[in-house]
Parts: sequence; C-alpha cells; structure tokens
Amino acid sequence: MKPGERGGPGALKRTPGGGGPRVVQPRKRATLGRLNRIAGQVRGVAGMIAGGRYCVDVITQIAAIQSALDAVSMQLLKDHTQGCVQSAIKSGRGRAAIEELMQVVRRFARQRRSSQ
Repeated sequence: MKPGERGGPGALKRTPGGGGPRVVQPRKRATLGRLNRIAGQVRGVAGMIAGGRYCVDVITQIAAIQSALDAVSMQLLKDHTQGCVQSAIKSGRGRAAIEELMQVVRRFARQRRSSQ
C-alpha cells in the first residue's frame, strides 16, 4: 500500500495540500476518551498541589497517570504494528517500517527505565 491509499487500521493517507502522512486511528474515539480522562487526572493533581495535599498522595496520583499513559502508548504501538507496519511489510517497505518501530520501542523502554 502506498501513502495516500486507504487500507486497514493505521493505513497512511496524505493530507490535502501536502503536509506529513496522516494515520487512520482504528480506536480514535476510545483513545481520545482515555486521554481526556488522563488530562482530568493531571488537572486534579495540579489542584492537589495547589491545595497543599500530602506528597505521597500526589505521587500516587502521578504514578496512576503514568500507568494510564503507558496503556495508551501500548495500544497505539499495537495499532501501529498491526496497521502501518503490516501494510509496509506487505508493500515491500518492511525494513524501514520495522526499523522505525524498533526506534519507538527503544525510546519507550528507555523512558520507562529512567522513570524507575
């Protein structure tokens, strides 16, 4: 599948008038809902800090936010692998797609190690 063609989940398509490739997100509504809930948690933590809440309670909420973001990241990574990477492999562009995927996985793993 070439950029600009429609396909399965995560297929690339070009935006009108140029710009980078756009991706069809198979779980767009659910992902946005999760991100909105996370944004609400972040606002709640800001309120906790403004209100002088106990540090351990704030840290516990931050850990929950990080866990929720990790879950969103993993879902996006799964969708990307099953959509974009799979399409790239089928169209002969697998090597580049797999290298890009591995860079993302390394970045994600590095972030997780540094936060522990």
